[in-house]
Amino acid sequence: MSQETLEGWADEDDTLPETCLSFELRGEWGHFRRVEGNIVKQTYRIIPRTTVAGLVAAVLGLERDSYYEAFGPEVSSIAVEAIEELRTINLPQNTLSTAKEHMTTMPSRGHARISMPDPTKLRQQHNYEVLVEPAYRVDLRLANDELRTRFRDHLRNGTAYYPPSLGLSEHLAEITYLGEFDVTPRERETTEVDSAVLEAVDNVELAPETEIKVERSPAFMAADEDGRTTTAFQSIAYATRTEPILVQNVETHEVDGRRVMFS
Repeated sequence: MSQETLEGWADEDDTLPETCLSFELRGEWGHFRRVEGNIVKQTYRIIPRTTVAGLVAAVLGLERDSYYEAFGPEVSSIAVEAIEELRTINLPQNTLSTAKEHMTTMPSRGHARISMPDPTKLRQQHNYEVLVEPAYRVDLRLANDELRTRFRDHLRNGTAYYPPSLGLSEHLAEITYLGEFDVTPRERETTEVDSAVLEAVDNVELAPETEIKVERSPAFMAADEDGRTTTAFQSIAYATRTEPILVQNVETHEVDGRRVMFS
């Protein structure tokens, strides 16, 4: 089985379906590296939208940098809800560089080849901030019918082209399919939101007993001559202990009895 591109999956209908695929992501560890540099490699708490797209592409076996259009703002929407308390620790790790110039490919010819760093090189120690036992519910809508159907088949069968992970490849993820649910739009109102709150940070009503945090993470990407570039970020508010957040004057959708915000 080989990697695929989306060229053969043409779908003229760019209308989002009235249902979404819902699944849980869990793992012992997770690391979604923040774009801003620091001595400690910090992590986003909420899995970024771009990472969800990459995970879906990995399950489907799509080529690197080939799938960004299928996850554009007009043809996809994603809601993420943290379902376990968000905790982090700092974890020092000794690593080898995986930059292209430091990799060795064996054998030098043929189709069945692997690339690996030189194990005789000195390791560098880095401090990683990692999420401890992160878990999320993801609600996913895709306009591309074939893409959606193939991903639903993988969810039902518990299969994947590449092992799914939570950020770094060593942080393996367990995926549980929850089902396909109707997506019902709700009028703008003040309501409790179960998912992460998107682009409505100023509308969040604070409560003494609920710790709210905010982060700004990558939302959309596009392929370019260097591989890819982030084209948009989004502001996210979330409760660290996963309680619903009261948000004023906000548009939401109802999915499986929950209020969520898609982007």
